[in-house]
Amino acid sequence: MTPSERIAAARTLLFVPADRPDRFDKALASGADLVIVDLEDAVAPANKAQARANIAAWLDATKPVLIRVNAADSADFAADMALTAHIGVMGLVIPKAISGTALANVAATKPTVALVESAEGVVGLAAIAATPGVVRLAIGAIDLAGDLGLGAEDSLVDPIRLQMTIASRLSGLAAPIDGVTPTFTDLARVSADVARTRALGFGGKLCIHPAQIASVRDGFAPTLQEVAWARRMLAADAGSGGAAVSVDGAMVDKPVVDRARRILDAVR
Repeated sequence: MTPSERIAAARTLLFVPADRPDRFDKALASGADLVIVDLEDAVAPANKAQARANIAAWLDATKPVLIRVNAADSADFAADMALTAHIGVMGLVIPKAISGTALANVAATKPTVALVESAEGVVGLAAIAATPGVVRLAIGAIDLAGDLGLGAEDSLVDPIRLQMTIASRLSGLAAPIDGVTPTFTDLARVSADVARTRALGFGGKLCIHPAQIASVRDGFAPTLQEVAWARRMLAADAGSGGAAVSVDGAMVDKPVVDRARRILDAVR
């Protein structure tokens, strides 16, 4: 797969702090679909330069990763972007993404995940999703809730998640990526967050610890019941020659067939 295709297909995306080079290879071996080496929130300002040096010394074309750079208006952005020209960087995660020239210039360099974390980002969702080089949207729910002055309950930004699903659909992007669940000891909460956001059209999640990966991977995969249902619907459709037909007391028409195909396409 191309880098863009890998990003589009990813369900589990694991952060690793750029100032912890001892964890880089462990992250790659964790089973996550993609690893994001984080130069932004995970690294204290005084450690940014050393973190870039860590990445530069470790990067290799045989172990491609994403890098979350610092925001475009930060003092570290130019140095971060110089680093990301390395062939081992398969793509970028842009924090506090907003539509405009800065995002367009970044996305022109590498396949980009645009992280929506502000009111301005929400207002510009359609333009962000339509920016050439942006291959997926992601939500930074904690920062977004803080910017909007909302409470701590993660579901308060669910209406924005639905907007992201719509914007992604209109621009032909893969399903959006959910933000982190801040606990890695309560896997029931991780699974519940995945179930809720999957129902809103999301297709992947940012992880902060390897312990979350299995719950996220399994939560975004079609269930055995969904796969069996999809196969019945497609078999009924094929048997009817494309005409509407009733199965299990429900009508099987084009929207049902399309959903069944999406479910089977997601089996992997």
